Amino acid sequence: MSEAQVMDAGEVRRALTRIAHEIVERNKGADNLVLVGILRRGEPLATRLAAQIARIEDRSDVPHGGLDIALYRDDYSVRHAPARATHVPFGITGKTVVLVDDVLFTGRSVRAAITALMDLGRPAAVQLAVLVDRGHRELPLRADFVGKNLPTAQTEHVRVRLSEMDGGDDAVVIAKPAVSDAPKESAAWPM
Repeated sequence: MSEAQVMDAGEVRRALTRIAHEIVERNKGADNLVLVGILRRGEPLATRLAAQIARIEDRSDVPHGGLDIALYRDDYSVRHAPARATHVPFGITGKTVVLVDDVLFTGRSVRAAITALMDLGRPAAVQLAVLVDRGHRELPLRADFVGKNLPTAQTEHVRVRLSEMDGGDDAVVIAKPAVSDAPKESAAWPM
């Protein structure tokens, strides 16, 4: 696979700053707001957004946590993702929950996250913030806050690299399958 960088650390930082301002503007502040990141990469993004919103609103903190969706996925038996601990140390009932993820693709992770959230309480509203929206939705979902719309082919992979998890600088890359990785058509004629 070949990789092409589409966002560098500065672009990731600016996108998150813009998203934080949009969240504050849409919600007229942060009084009833909590952020919940979808594990794994949504959680550090939620932490960063919470810190930025706290700075914008001159608050000590904005409640934020991480949500494990492994057991709520409709492809759990196929993926066998290990369950991790959900860390949402606050109530969500009556709150505006901003669900945070790194990449929005088919919408299946978001569907699983909404189901998992409802097991924790009944929020007043759920909004979705993503760093990258790459299209190809299979479910009728859209993000409320998007860092970058990135048209892709379904065969491509979008990878978000975060310093907290990967070391090094933040980046968003597209991995394109090599020509030898592409499916080959049969040369045989049907009999």
